[in-house]
Amino acid sequence: MECIVRDVPVYYESYGSGLPIISIHGYTPDHRLMKGCMEPLFAQRPGWQRIYLDLPGMGQTPGHESLKSTDDMLDVVIDFIDAVIPGQPFLIAGVSYGGYLSRGVLKRKFDQVAGMALICPVILGDRGQRDLPPRTVIVENAQLLASLDPADAQEYGSMAVVQDENNWKRYREELLSGVRIANESFLQRLRQRYSYSFDVDVLPHPFSRPVAILVGRQDHVAGYRDAWRILKNYPRGTFAVLDRAGHNAHIEQSQLFHTLISEWLDRVLESISQKQDS
Repeated sequence: MECIVRDVPVYYESYGSGLPIISIHGYTPDHRLMKGCMEPLFAQRPGWQRIYLDLPGMGQTPGHESLKSTDDMLDVVIDFIDAVIPGQPFLIAGVSYGGYLSRGVLKRKFDQVAGMALICPVILGDRGQRDLPPRTVIVENAQLLASLDPADAQEYGSMAVVQDENNWKRYREELLSGVRIANESFLQRLRQRYSYSFDVDVLPHPFSRPVAILVGRQDHVAGYRDAWRILKNYPRGTFAVLDRAGHNAHIEQSQLFHTLISEWLDRVLESISQKQDS
């Protein structure tokens, strides 16, 4: 499907019906990243509308010369939400850069957000300010890397903490597929103003609805320690540091990811039910 937002034809896919969940992928992949990790959760869980969009310059959404910063990218996401689910309460979930944007959505749509999930989120836009662990590989698989195209081996090998066939297949299908079609020149220009121009973590008051923050202990891209510092904003927040997991913790620790996100969804339903009963 397509939604015209600020002269940008935003591509998105929607599944199911019920309480909407807006899912935002990271920088350079596309909606397949979020669809791959979230959709298995709903095989036996009706009552949710899952909306996966391609951000401008990624996937099937073109870049636009008017978009010059993450502030502009957030404006597109906000207007997209207003267009597809006007006035409705919703959940927001984001991976990496999508987690950075999700916090912007929360700031701008504070009263509409029923819950938020941040998965290996970017906390600080300036990489030089991030508190990052060293690059670590826990499970090496030289045979697997040798069997891949050299460019794929380099790309996957630079990110994977647990190198195995299943993780590689998901990385190829859910991330690399989007990375390969991204508008790199547009994204390079946007990187010049990757950080917000405002403090995204200054909220009207602490967000008292269910939150899940999942980070990889070996995430050398976004880190894990910076995320702890924003936990005070979320009195109903679960914070989980997953060992044996890097920046793609949702793949490398998929069982834990499914368990923790399922529990988050249960908490959201409980929170809504209690609000309706009061």
